[in-house]
Amino acid sequence: MFISFLNKKIKADSFVVFFIVFGSIVFALSHGFSLVESISAFVFPGKLELESCLRSIALLVSESEFYRRGSNPKEANIFLSLGSLVDCYYPPCKRSRVVAAPSLFSAFEEEKPVSIDVLPDECLFEIFRRLPGPQERTACAFVSKHWLTLVTSIRQSELDVVDHKTEDDSEGCLSRSLDGKKATDVRLAAIAVGTAGRGGLGKLSVRGSDKVSDLGLRSIGRSCPSLGSLSLCSLSAVTDIGLLEIAEGCPQLEKLDLSRCPAITDKGLVAIAKSCPNLSELTLEACSNIGDEGLQAVARSCSKLKSVSIKNCPLVRDQGIAALLSNTTCSLTKLKLQMVNVTDVSLAVVGHYGLSVTELVLAGLSHVTEKGFWVMGNGIGLQKLNSLTITACQGVTDTGLESVGKGCPNMKKALISKSPLLSDNGLVSFAKGSLSLESIQLEECHRVTQFGFFGSLLNCGAKLKAFSMVNCLGIRDLATGLPASSHRSGLRSLSVRNCPGFGDANLAALGKLCPQLEDIELCGLKGVTESGFLHLLQNSLVKVNFSVCSGLTDRVVSAISARNGLTLEVLNMDGCSKISDASLVSIAANCQILSDLDLSKCSVSDFGIQALASSEKLKLQILSMAGCSRVTDKSLPSIVKLGSTLLGLNLQQCRSVSCSTVDFLVERLYKCDILS
Repeated sequence: MFISFLNKKIKADSFVVFFIVFGSIVFALSHGFSLVESISAFVFPGKLELESCLRSIALLVSESEFYRRGSNPKEANIFLSLGSLVDCYYPPCKRSRVVAAPSLFSAFEEEKPVSIDVLPDECLFEIFRRLPGPQERTACAFVSKHWLTLVTSIRQSELDVVDHKTEDDSEGCLSRSLDGKKATDVRLAAIAVGTAGRGGLGKLSVRGSDKVSDLGLRSIGRSCPSLGSLSLCSLSAVTDIGLLEIAEGCPQLEKLDLSRCPAITDKGLVAIAKSCPNLSELTLEACSNIGDEGLQAVARSCSKLKSVSIKNCPLVRDQGIAALLSNTTCSLTKLKLQMVNVTDVSLAVVGHYGLSVTELVLAGLSHVTEKGFWVMGNGIGLQKLNSLTITACQGVTDTGLESVGKGCPNMKKALISKSPLLSDNGLVSFAKGSLSLESIQLEECHRVTQFGFFGSLLNCGAKLKAFSMVNCLGIRDLATGLPASSHRSGLRSLSVRNCPGFGDANLAALGKLCPQLEDIELCGLKGVTESGFLHLLQNSLVKVNFSVCSGLTDRVVSAISARNGLTLEVLNMDGCSKISDASLVSIAANCQILSDLDLSKCSVSDFGIQALASSEKLKLQILSMAGCSRVTDKSLPSIVKLGSTLLGLNLQQCRSVSCSTVDFLVERLYKCDILS
């Protein structure tokens, strides 16, 4: 309203207003006031509210409220009343009957209209900080980028009017995210102003932009005191100056994520640590200039720290990790160290001071040896450890892993990946020592063979429910059966992916050893034939994934659906080229609660789809037919019938299904997400 009013009214009577303002300022300057104080005193006499000031100016420049060109000379003394402060006097609403000649300055008046833009930034700053609330400041910020910058430069402590919040207002309830080209300083400033009067910004994520600088973070820091979570990723132009603004203006910050911000150093992290004592989560990734000094400051000042993740920060050494662990013994629950230059000393500290750690991730620690894992396991600190992930650590040997297993009696989940020195003995010893284990996952551990796999199943505790092996090339098929034993595993979930040596004999042994299997994932096992799959039929299967198993046939699917029709919920046969319409006929006849069916690249046709649609019991929610070239437009009525319950349909690379059919399905099945 303020700008619209000035644009329309000041042009008409700019000369009079100009001299009133100019004369008032000259008078104030002559009495020792500064320029900013002079203009502020005129615009806000007696620090009146903005509304009163705007009404005064409106009355002053209105044609019906003052005498213009040719006013009675006797009334000239009523325009201004100069006292201790400059005030404006408004004459009665009455026009003079005397009409004078055109003003001598009329040409000047038209050529150079007076505008608020002539005010210096210092004066605008004084105006903006006296606005009564965030809504008014937001309205001014939307006028121009220049005004937006001025509004967002005001600190909360500099506001002349304190924003009063009601009981219904919740601070920090808003979340914003900017990625790529959308992330700029101007957008950050707009977010800072726009969220101020709507509950306050609580969570902000900015990623992948070179147009975000310290200026944008300054806007956030000065306008968003309720900010609780900040994530900065791939921002090359952001430096310590921006982080200092956040530290000064956002004392409630609890979560900080700095990823690939090379210009931020220890100085910025130290400022955050000193000003944000409630910091509970810290993530540092690829910050080449953050090291031990920053971590030590966090350890000293942030006693509530619960989660720390450090990845690829070359300046982080043992001193920083030791400071973190020793000062957060009672609070730190999650610790992730990935590709950092720490040694056995750090693992020894973890084993001794990690009394509250429940989740530990160690990845790419090239300077850690077997001794480090042995010392960590023999410490007394990891009694509460629940989840352990070790990836690409050359120090993982049989001795080191056995020690870790014994030193973590309450560990329930273990993931061991890319450990070339781990063999069968180490895996079996680890399973024996970790009696609380519920899940084991091995990835690219090529020295582990079928003996280590079955040995861990035979020697583990009764709590083990899930076992997964991925890309373990040392696994071979059993030449002889397992030794006679009355032991039965309580394993419920088995996943074997891309282990080419895994064959029928192993499945036969699993069928006897693990009678409670419910979830089976056998992917990319070209050595398994029809007879091997049939060994698993005695189980009550719920989820079955046989993708890219070339030995899977209609006989196996028919047997599984006939035996497990009342329990089977998910069936994935992606890439099994021997599966035909016969399998779909059996599924339609036996499966009553099947909700997810993947037929991608199978040899099914319109007849099989029709069989599925004819079932009254089948209520599919997800159906994938990607790459099924024999499915044509003739299946349209069947798909429409299945669509009454479908939430997802995949028709990608179905070359015999026309675009018109897909368009019809998109329009008809409006509740279903269709990929084509």
